[in-house]
Amino acid sequence: MTQKKNFDTKFMVELALMIAIIIIMSLTPLGYIRTPGLSITLLTVPVAVGAVLLGPTGGAICGLAFGITSFMQCFGMGAFGTMLFSINPLGTAVVCIVPRLLEGWITGLIFKAVRGKMKNGAYLVASLACPLLNTLFFMSTLVLIFYHTDYIQGFVTSLGVSNPFTFVVAFVGVQGLIEAIVCFILAGAISRALSAALHRI
Repeated sequence: MTQKKNFDTKFMVELALMIAIIIIMSLTPLGYIRTPGLSITLLTVPVAVGAVLLGPTGGAICGLAFGITSFMQCFGMGAFGTMLFSINPLGTAVVCIVPRLLEGWITGLIFKAVRGKMKNGAYLVASLACPLLNTLFFMSTLVLIFYHTDYIQGFVTSLGVSNPFTFVVAFVGVQGLIEAIVCFILAGAISRALSAALHRI
């Protein structure tokens, strides 16, 4: 019983630290780098690290924290999110929060599944999966809820695309690539180092 209690306490402390990092990053340019359209976010890094260290449940909670900070950007902090919120507040909450929760949870599952087959490579696989899942789920939800709105159709016209798939590719583009590369390198190195420091390797 004491050992389980110590494990639960350690989990909660580590989870609280990861959430604090996510919140602090969200309040600095490291969290959201402003662009005319979508912001470039580096918050996939702590989510990926949390999913690796704390498992699917911890990853989901870290993803939820990421999603909530993303939704907060819709209250005048980011032009894109603010516009979406003015069109459909509930839809905007879904777009901001649900994909990030799923991203953290599935990243944790991927790490657990791959860890048994490739010990060190699992850190890199999970660190790449996290930003890719973020982009996939976020853009899929965005298209599902907002694609036919005048606001998104304005981007469709300006990008010269003709369907949701080409819109996603053109709209995410370089931004998605930057997020994936940064998370792959940083989260892979950080999660591997912390796992060693915490004797989880």
